[in-house]
Amino acid sequence: MTIQPATMADAAMIAAYNVALAKESEDLILDPAVVGQGVEAVLRDAAKGVYFGAYEGEKLVGQIMVTYEWSDWRNGNFWWLQSVYVHPDFRSRGVFKSLFAYALEQAQKTPDVCGFRLYVEEHNSRAQEAYHRLGFKYTNYQVLERLLA
Repeated sequence: MTIQPATMADAAMIAAYNVALAKESEDLILDPAVVGQGVEAVLRDAAKGVYFGAYEGEKLVGQIMVTYEWSDWRNGNFWWLQSVYVHPDFRSRGVFKSLFAYALEQAQKTPDVCGFRLYVEEHNSRAQEAYHRLGFKYTNYQVLERLLA
């Protein structure tokens, strides 16, 4: 397995994984066309984020997306882990652990990164356990949102 930044050639598979992730984790049905456009926007513009992919040969078997949140309190960027997905055939084989190790290595090479954040669906205990094993801890914050549309 190799870990590396994803490319536009991976866009369709990343989008399909994002649709599968939403259905599996939150029972949400996403519009594949909108998701595809969103994935391509990230792949075209690194200021929006970056996808890291896990590959078995040429096959994308897992992914994470990193987006950025500037913290004036810390004078640094938090890297938010999003769109975390591992194909079911490759789960429990260290794919996410390898993806996070790669992201951590990249973050440590980037002077303004001050930490990682992520959100996880409250009933997804399997994912929460995986994150805890990698050193993630609960914070005193809850995520709130207000959609515009």
